[in-house]
Amino acid sequence: MSDAPIDRRVDPPLHGTEVAVLRGFLDYQRDTLRLKCRGLTQQQLAQPLPPSDMTLGGMMKHLAIVESSWFESVFAGGEYMPPFDNVDWDADRDWEWHSAQEDDPQELLALFDEAVRRADAVVDTALSGGGLEQESARRSRREDSTFTLRWILVHMIEEYARHNGHADLIRESIDGLTGE
Repeated sequence: MSDAPIDRRVDPPLHGTEVAVLRGFLDYQRDTLRLKCRGLTQQQLAQPLPPSDMTLGGMMKHLAIVESSWFESVFAGGEYMPPFDNVDWDADRDWEWHSAQEDDPQELLALFDEAVRRADAVVDTALSGGGLEQESARRSRREDSTFTLRWILVHMIEEYARHNGHADLIRESIDGLTGE
């Protein structure tokens, strides 16, 4: 079993504004994923837990595009960040999961961190011009409606919480590390 990585997560605030609490929980979930991936080799990040073919590296890359998609594309109306902007998604709808097997751990973390930085910049800009009720530039495909910034932040917390549960099981199967 490898040495457990140092837990540098900051707990979400117990008291504060709605924005502070939502952003605190989202940051905590992001840091939980970083913690689950920290200290692993390229081979370990590419190791699935059967019967699923999910990997920690694929999950990190997936959540990078999820950040770019929800904040930069759906909310702000822009395009995906590189490298996602040049992917032929029709050829491989799960490109991020498949291509992550070839990615260096530092490259994956840098991509993830850049996606988070860009997403946070979108949120900062949005909040400086209004509140959580601001509506997205793009509309839902299921309903003819926009998303509020509040809805997107809550959805992102849910997305991370679900995947961090997967990450917990995958990490334990790799080196026995368990924890929050």
